Amino acid sequence: MKNSKQIYYRILFLVPIIILSACSDSFLEKPPLDSIVDASFYKTDDQVLAGTALLYSKVWHDYNDKASYNIGDFRGGTAFSGYNDQDNVHFNTTANTGENGAAWRAFFNVVGQSNLAIQNIKRYAGPEVSPAIKEDAIAEARFMRAVAYRYLVMNWGEVPIIENNLTLLADTTVHKNTVKSVWRFITNEMRAVSEILPEIPVRTGRVTKWSAEGMLARFYLTRSGVESSGGTRNQVFLDSAKYFAKRVIEQSGARLLDSYADLFLYPYDNNTESLFSLQWVFSAYGTSNSVPSYLNFSNDIANGDGWGGDKGATLWMLSQYEGLMTNGKTFDQRLKATFMLPGTHYPEITQTLNGVDQELMFPESDDDGRSFASIKKYVVGKAKDVGGKATQQNYDNDTYMLRLADVYLIYAEAELGNSASTSDGTALAYFNAVHKRAGLPEVLVPLTYDMIFRERVLEFAMEASVWYDLVSLHYYNPQKAYAILNSQDRGFYGITPDKFPDATSWTIIPSPNYPNNRTITANEGNFNLPIPAADAISAPNLRKEAVDYYNK
Repeated sequence: MKNSKQIYYRILFLVPIIILSACSDSFLEKPPLDSIVDASFYKTDDQVLAGTALLYSKVWHDYNDKASYNIGDFRGGTAFSGYNDQDNVHFNTTANTGENGAAWRAFFNVVGQSNLAIQNIKRYAGPEVSPAIKEDAIAEARFMRAVAYRYLVMNWGEVPIIENNLTLLADTTVHKNTVKSVWRFITNEMRAVSEILPEIPVRTGRVTKWSAEGMLARFYLTRSGVESSGGTRNQVFLDSAKYFAKRVIEQSGARLLDSYADLFLYPYDNNTESLFSLQWVFSAYGTSNSVPSYLNFSNDIANGDGWGGDKGATLWMLSQYEGLMTNGKTFDQRLKATFMLPGTHYPEITQTLNGVDQELMFPESDDDGRSFASIKKYVVGKAKDVGGKATQQNYDNDTYMLRLADVYLIYAEAELGNSASTSDGTALAYFNAVHKRAGLPEVLVPLTYDMIFRERVLEFAMEASVWYDLVSLHYYNPQKAYAILNSQDRGFYGITPDKFPDATSWTIIPSPNYPNNRTITANEGNFNLPIPAADAISAPNLRKEAVDYYNK
C-alpha cells in the first residue's frame, strides 16, 4: 500500500497542466500546451506572464462555479435556495456536500498551481526574461497562494501549508498547521509580495501592490481576532489594518464608482474600484464564468440555462434594507442592483416571453405564498445584451475578489477596534463614502460594529463575503456570531407589489403555508467545515494533531 503522504499528494496537490482551447484575449495568452513546464518555455517576458495568467481563472473555477455563493452567501444568510443546495442553507454541510468538496479542491488547486508556477519560473526563466517580470510573476503566484489559504483556514481551520509540491512524495511527516501559524504565513507572504508587485498592473487585470496592501488590510483585521485575548482584538493588528487600508484609499488611485449599479452593469470588468478580480474569458468551460447560469431566474433572460429560479434573498437579508419591511420601500439603491423584486424593470437585460423580446420586468409570483427576490448581481442577460459573449455556462463577466469599498469599511472597523463606538472623523468619512453612494443620507452618529456589519451585508450580498465576516467575528466573539446567524429567517416568504408593472413598494411577509425550516441553530461545530470524505479517508495525516508551521 502506498504511504499516506503519496496518496495525499496525488489527491490534493498534484495538479495537472491546464489545457485550454485557443483564445484571442491577450490576458490569457497561452504557453504551448506540450511545453509549459520544460526548458523550451519561459524564455521571454510574455511567456512568463502567460505562465501565470491561468492563476486568475481556471484554477478558481470549481470554487466560483457554485461553491462561492453556497458558502459565502447561503451559509452567511444573505441568500437561500428553496429546493436545492439545502445543506448549506440549513447548516447541514457534510463531508459529502458537493460544494464543500469543490471549494476544498479548488483552493488546493490554486495552491498547487501557484507552487508549480513559482518552481517553473525559477527553474526555466531564460536570460531574456527581465528580472522585474520574473520577480513580478513569482509574486503573483505567492499572492494567489496566500488568498487561497485565507479561504482554507477560514473554512476548515487547521490545514497543511504546502510551499513546494515537489517535496511531498519524499516527505511523510507533513502535518496540518495551526490556525495562528497559517494566518502568520499568509500575512508574511502578502507583506513580501506587496514590496514586489508594481503599482500599475503589468497587464490589465493583474494584481498590483495595492491589491496586496488591500489584502493585508483584510488579513490584519481578521488576524486581530485570531490573536485576540479574552475577546479583545489584538491592537497591533488593528492598527496594521488601518495603516494598509488608508494607504490603498489615499495612494492607489482607485476610486469608488459613482453608481453602485454600475459595478455589475456589463461591461464592468477592471473598473476603478476593482483591486482584484478573477479574469474570465468567453471561450470554454473552465476559463469562463459559469455563475450566471445558476443565478439566472429563468431561461427567459438566459442562454439555454436559467437555473436560479429557486434562489433569492432571505427574509433576513430583505430586512436589512432600511424601510423595506416596515414601509414597503427603501432608498437603498443596492437592493435593485442585487435582488429582483416583482415589478422591477431592467432595461439592460432582454426578456423573451411567448417568442417576443422585451426589456426585463421581473414577474409577480404565482404560487402559494412562495416568492423569491431573485438574484440580480452578476446576472448580465442574453448574448445580445453582452456583445454575443454568452452561452450556457459560458460568460465573461469577472468576479470581484476585493473592491475598494471593502477597504473603506475595513478601515472603519479597524478604527472601531475594541470600542463600543467611534466618532473618528476619518472612519465616518470612509463609512459614509460607501453608505451615501447607495443613495442613503450621511451618518452623523458614532459608528458601532452592528452598523458596520450591516453595511457590509448590504454592500457585499451575493459576493460570497458575509460568511467570512461572520467567521472573522467568531474568532473573538463567537456568541455574537451565533446570535446573528440564529436570528436569521431563511424560510419562504411572499412579496406583493403595490402595482405591476413598475412597482414602487412591496408587502413582504413570511409564508404561512411553510412555517418550517425558517431558522438554524449555529454553534461551535458549524464554524469548521468537514474535510471532504475522500480526502479524510485517503489522507490520514489530516487527522493528526496540527503543529505550528514555524516550530517544526
